[in-house]
Amino acid sequence: MKACIYGAGAIGGWIGSGLARAGCSVSVLARGATLDALQLHGLRLHDGKQITSQAVASSDTPAELGVQDLVVLAVKAPSLPEVARQIRPLLGPDTLVMTAMNGVPWWFLQGFGGALAGRRLTSVDPDGMLAETLPLHHIIGCVVHASCSVDEPGQVQHHFGKQLIVGEPSGEQTTRAQQLAALLEKAGFEAVVSAQIQKDIWFKLWGNMTVNPISALTGATIDRIMDDELVRGFISRVMLEAKEIGARLGISIDQQPEDRHQITRKLGAVKTSMLQDVEAGKALELDALVAAVRELGQLTGVQTPYTDALLGLARLKARVKGLY
Repeated sequence: MKACIYGAGAIGGWIGSGLARAGCSVSVLARGATLDALQLHGLRLHDGKQITSQAVASSDTPAELGVQDLVVLAVKAPSLPEVARQIRPLLGPDTLVMTAMNGVPWWFLQGFGGALAGRRLTSVDPDGMLAETLPLHHIIGCVVHASCSVDEPGQVQHHFGKQLIVGEPSGEQTTRAQQLAALLEKAGFEAVVSAQIQKDIWFKLWGNMTVNPISALTGATIDRIMDDELVRGFISRVMLEAKEIGARLGISIDQQPEDRHQITRKLGAVKTSMLQDVEAGKALELDALVAAVRELGQLTGVQTPYTDALLGLARLKARVKGLY
């Protein structure tokens, strides 16, 4: 199988390394220092005390890599317009595009959502370019439950977690979804085929749609955020709004906010990915994590005053910093 990693950061590098070990012909789309490192050292993975290297093809030009069987899309949402402009040379009629991303994807309501099925979410795909460039028949959703970081360009460190939940946007149990899960298992991941990938996306989002932007606003690590009673109460209010939206979409969450807080607090003095982006001067993925929830609230008739406040404050901070 020919597999291309589009987004050679922490998660993309981790998945690419596994696919290479499983015997796939892996290529990586990268640029700058990351491209230089890949061409010099291969794709390196630091797992425990061991650093391994996998030889991969690499380029900053999709046309040089050609049509793929699988494209792993592991970029952050602000990069998607650029992806849409460049990805066509990687796509053949049967290419799978596995979206290993945080937040609400552009295809969230395609084949799902009851009366809202087929609606385009303008918060994440304002002009429809993503839906046109990456039509639904290519898409396999993926929810990542793992912690990885980039040690240096082209070298990824895996910390914990190995689960990849994959699924068709329609919820169908297709042969291609099963085959993809089998490949991921062979690559060393804990792969699960979801009966409704949107529910898995929503459940992960339920935790990180609050702590991420609050960390960006305050500069606080997760432990300090969760230890502040007033902030934790505000987070709970946002989560209850999202929980009601999910219930109206048919993706109910059985937990209460306090249940998730106990899990989140165990992460300790960790900088969220959004706080790391603020410190690195990178664009913040507020639309996929928060604005899309607000839009879905409007579509389902759920009032979202706390989500609105979170989005407004975080977006203003990002605009002042030139990151939105």
